[in-house]
Amino acid sequence: MLSRKNKLLLRKIVSLFSVVRGYNIPVIVIAQYLSAIFILSPKDTGAMQILLDANVFILVLASSLSIASGYIINNFYDSEKDLINRPRKSMLDRLVSQRTKLYVYFSLNFFVALIAFFISWRVLLFFSVYIFLIWFYSHKLKKYPIIGNLTASFLAVFPFFGILIYFYKKELYHPYEIETGIIFAHAAFLYLLLLIREIIKDLENIVGDLANNYQTIPVVYGERISKRVITVLCALTVFPVYVLTDIYDVGYMDIYFYCCLASLIFFVIYLWKSNSRDQFLQLHNLLKLLIVAGVFSIMLIEPSVLAHGQKYLSVIRF
Repeated sequence: MLSRKNKLLLRKIVSLFSVVRGYNIPVIVIAQYLSAIFILSPKDTGAMQILLDANVFILVLASSLSIASGYIINNFYDSEKDLINRPRKSMLDRLVSQRTKLYVYFSLNFFVALIAFFISWRVLLFFSVYIFLIWFYSHKLKKYPIIGNLTASFLAVFPFFGILIYFYKKELYHPYEIETGIIFAHAAFLYLLLLIREIIKDLENIVGDLANNYQTIPVVYGERISKRVITVLCALTVFPVYVLTDIYDVGYMDIYFYCCLASLIFFVIYLWKSNSRDQFLQLHNLLKLLIVAGVFSIMLIEPSVLAHGQKYLSVIRF
């Protein structure tokens, strides 16, 4: 049997896990490694080279910890709003004091700076800028319409550019070996999905935003305009999908993109019928499902990796 002290400690650990959204971190790690193997790295780079590359590991670790610290500082500033929008989660999060959250936040950021410096001062600068932008977004930008949504979506894809820059700078490879067009098409599609998700979240959390004077798109322009913006953004996803499926070769991942477009058609139809928080939450969950499915669908770009390890499991070069 656990003692009372141990039970309290366990509750605080669970609370902190909830604050940093620990369930998202493994997905972020998998997304970065799959992107590095199948999209961001030069074609002649073996998967084992990437998996055993200490610098890639540090980049992924630093990104994950930076995002975790970002969740903490976001929770710190949104505590009053979350008490209205997510009362159950908010009560769990409050088992850890604000002081402890800040202590963990600064500790994580210090550790990120420390390990980033092992690669180079440029990597340290990259993550310092990233950490600052997350804080500035949480403190100021998220309270403003459009700017807050654009910034939040940009911060979600920002760490992937760190890995891309690493492969560009690595002396063993040459920049022209990396197809930048397919990379930015993937980034554009993901960015649009994230941007749609941010506006849906604003519709979902409109009560708390109104109570705490957050000037989001639904608060400032209304629900109808928000739905129109989301509809336009859904239509815009056709362009990166066209580039990825008709101009570049993404293997069997084109199945995911076609399914995604079909899902977005259903999404838009249901969006215009939605007018309650529960309905917007369902749309939000659909978007999360599409994003997570997209992460694992990256492996369909080169199914030979899973079948018999063609070229990607090549001998490691030193």
